Amino acid sequence: MVVARSAVQVAKAATCVIRGRQHLWGLRPSIWLVLSSVADVLIISTLAALGIAMAPLPIAIVAGVFAAAVAFGAILDVVRVPVFARLHIA
Repeated sequence: MVVARSAVQVAKAATCVIRGRQHLWGLRPSIWLVLSSVADVLIISTLAALGIAMAPLPIAIVAGVFAAAVAFGAILDVVRVPVFARLHIA
């Protein structure tokens, strides 16, 4: 189940990073993106921690996957802007 949880978190991080041409912190997200992101993280974290429809995961692993997704998003954001500029994508 760690794989499914990781996929959800990484997809959410990628969505937040690639939604604009600026750095992640340079563009305020819409209220819908914020609400859906919070709901997504809370739902999948609750399902994983409580073992609903899957084997339960320790809270430390749930938190670690979340931290890894945040780190992935930050690294992706730092790398994306210069790479896109060099390739004339954005």
